Amino acid sequence: MFFPVLMMCSLLNAALPFDLGQSTRCVSIPPEMSVCHDVGYSEMRLPNFLGHTSLENEVIPKSEDWRPLLQTGCHPQARTFVCSLIAPVCLDTFIQPCRSMCVAVRDSCAPLLACQGQAWPEALDCERFPAEEDTCLSPVSKETAHFYKVMPKPTCQGCPAVEEAFAYKSVLDAFCQNDFAVKVKVTRRRFPSEEPEFEIEGRVEFISQGQLLPYDTHSLLQQWMLINESCGQRLTRIGRSLLYVLAGDVQADGTVSVKRIFQWHKRDTQLTLAVRKWRHHKC
Repeated sequence: MFFPVLMMCSLLNAALPFDLGQSTRCVSIPPEMSVCHDVGYSEMRLPNFLGHTSLENEVIPKSEDWRPLLQTGCHPQARTFVCSLIAPVCLDTFIQPCRSMCVAVRDSCAPLLACQGQAWPEALDCERFPAEEDTCLSPVSKETAHFYKVMPKPTCQGCPAVEEAFAYKSVLDAFCQNDFAVKVKVTRRRFPSEEPEFEIEGRVEFISQGQLLPYDTHSLLQQWMLINESCGQRLTRIGRSLLYVLAGDVQADGTVSVKRIFQWHKRDTQLTLAVRKWRHHKC
C-alpha cells in the first residue's frame, strides 16, 4: 500500500539541485490534486521544490504516491509538509518547511515506512531545510505537539491470528489480560478512491475502554489497519462487512497494539455470552 521507497526517492532527487532563483509561475492547484486541497491556499508555484514543471505529467500523478502515507494520519502536519514541497504556496518568495517541521514529521512517519521495510528517503534529509523559524513553515505549537504526543497512537505490529472457535471463558480471560476490548465492523472498498482502502464502519462499541479516548478510537483503529496492512487484508473482504472484537493494550508511551482478535458471527453465542457476563465479571 505504501509507495516504494525507490519511487519516492526518484520523486525527490530532483529537489536537491533546485535553484530558488529560477523563474517560476503561479498556477491554480487543480481539482485532481486532492491531496493538497484545504491546505489554506489555492495557488502553487511551478516548478515546485521537486523540480516538477508539468501539472498533468508530473505533479498530479506524483502527488498520488503520497496518499497512502497521508491517509494514516502519521502526523498532524504531514500533509502540510508534503504539499509545501509538491505544491509550494504562490507568494513573493519561496516558503520551505522548517527543519523542525521535517524532523517532527519524519519522527512520526518514518516508523510507518519502516513497518513496510522502507527507510526515510535520503532526499528528505531534514538538514537541507532552513533552521530559521521566521523564513519557513514552522511546526505545530508546543501545546499542540504535546497533545498529539500523549494521544494513543497505533503501532506497527505482527497481526494476531483471527480466532473463530472459542469458549466464552477464553474471551473473558482475554478481556482481563488486555487494557481494552472493542466491537468493530470493518470492510474494504471495492474500487480505488480518495478514501482509505480499509474502513471502520459506523461507531466503535466499547466492551472495556481502558485508556482509549471515545472521540478518537474510530480514527485510531482506522489508522491501525492502514499501518498494519497485513491485518487490514486479513480482516476485510471486498464489498462485505465483517464484525470483530479487538482486544489490546495501550503502552506507557501511548502506543496501541491489538493482541487478540475474535470474529463475531451472527449465530455465535460465545461472544454474546462473554460480553454479557463481562459486566459483572471479576478477573
